[in-house]
Amino acid sequence: MQLQLYNSLTRKTEVFVPIDPEQRVVTFYSCGPTVYDFAHIGNFRAFLNADVLRRTLESIGYSVNQVMNITDVGHMTDDDVADGGGEDKMEVASTRLAEAKKSGTLPKETDVDPTDPLAVAEYYASAFIDDSKALGMKIVSDVEENQDLMPRPTQYISHMIEMVRLLIEKEHAYVAQDGAVYFDVQSFPAYGRLSGNTMEKLRSGEGGRVDMETQKIKRNPADFMLWKPDPNHLMRWESPWGEGYPGWHIECSSMATVLLGDVVDIHSGGEDNIFPHHECEIAQSCCATGRDSFANYWFHTRFLLVDGGKMSKSKGNFYTLRDLVSKGATPAAIRLELIRTHYRSNANFTFQGLKDSQRQIDRWRRLATWLCTHTDVKVNETPLQDALERFITSMCDDLNIAGAIGILSEAVGLYSIDCNPDEGDGPSTFGDELKALHDMDAILGVIELEDEVCIKNLDVSKIESLIEARLDARTNKEWARADELRDELCALGIEIKDGPEGTSWSRVVQ
Repeated sequence: MQLQLYNSLTRKTEVFVPIDPEQRVVTFYSCGPTVYDFAHIGNFRAFLNADVLRRTLESIGYSVNQVMNITDVGHMTDDDVADGGGEDKMEVASTRLAEAKKSGTLPKETDVDPTDPLAVAEYYASAFIDDSKALGMKIVSDVEENQDLMPRPTQYISHMIEMVRLLIEKEHAYVAQDGAVYFDVQSFPAYGRLSGNTMEKLRSGEGGRVDMETQKIKRNPADFMLWKPDPNHLMRWESPWGEGYPGWHIECSSMATVLLGDVVDIHSGGEDNIFPHHECEIAQSCCATGRDSFANYWFHTRFLLVDGGKMSKSKGNFYTLRDLVSKGATPAAIRLELIRTHYRSNANFTFQGLKDSQRQIDRWRRLATWLCTHTDVKVNETPLQDALERFITSMCDDLNIAGAIGILSEAVGLYSIDCNPDEGDGPSTFGDELKALHDMDAILGVIELEDEVCIKNLDVSKIESLIEARLDARTNKEWARADELRDELCALGIEIKDGPEGTSWSRVVQ
């Protein structure tokens, strides 16, 4: 089965062919977080879509070598311009934590020295890894075996300096009057191909805000910084161009080429990375290596809205994973809510959608539990096995996840799990059906996701036992007992609804 994938560079859906099709190994570089705060759900939407792409590749027989950076230096607050401007985000994090510690608002459990930016970075990096593990991102299990798969830029400064030196030697970069090193975009005619930014637009400032003072010392307004000499910067290193720090873009180019090679199969990120970050990565990487390509396929996730609007702390609709878990949501429901809208469409996060995602997962899990108790029973009908190929085919159609979920839900709906099954005489068993369900979930990653950061884990047998006891109490008109059992279910975070077809239940998201 072949994967059809939209390529942001060519703006076309293409058949995915890896660099080494015979070995069936895919090199995959994902732009990760800048660890100056807890990652929010908008960040995680892009990371999770990359995880779903990886899982889809693995489901059709590829081995995926994925690298995701954790940026701990050089990413500036004004990152919509190629140079970057404002403050280093790690300095902002250090200042914020220092102020919180001084005012007494820093949580007691936050054991971090706010004056040490590397300690601050490690604090938020550890939090990100914990959150990623809770959300079932496969890169985390890789990192347990190989720490290099989530590299920190501060560990690759020497490689960045060497790449900058090489770009200067090849006359793709120059040292300006202020001592900073800039990439000469006119030396790379393909600059702007990914983002659609023409040189005319960039000269007029349409590609982002233009600092007029900086433009006076550059050959071209679109030239971007590779190294900034600054002896007063909080995080700085010695270099041939003075003590200072690297530009944000050179970090990913350096780490990707060191860890994955001059050309990678897939490069992913959010759509906000397209310009300037990914555009600049392509230019400096191709010029440094002499290769025609840096990544053969570019995969970008569109923005996440919350209740139809932009996520903002001032609006009170800014959420991290931890915020949602504290409201009773499970990581599995959060994962499904963030991936169930196609990655090339804006997604709209709502609490009702989160509840719907949880109900869907609970329905799938109840079937999985039921199948598990009847694994040896032979069956004549195999709806899940019949759905598996169509499910994967849908995912191979540029990750058509809505279609895949529809196929799975239709197959699950053909089961009635309220009674013991009749023995069939076919060659398949419910164990085979359970495997098909797990094979589909190997891409979705929600049915077996451990709710390690959730206070109340799901105990299906206990819940259904309480519901059955409540129904018996109602049948016997033991109303007080029935109310006690409802309260016990509520205490477990379970909402029940009585209807003409019986009692249904779902988790409560507060």
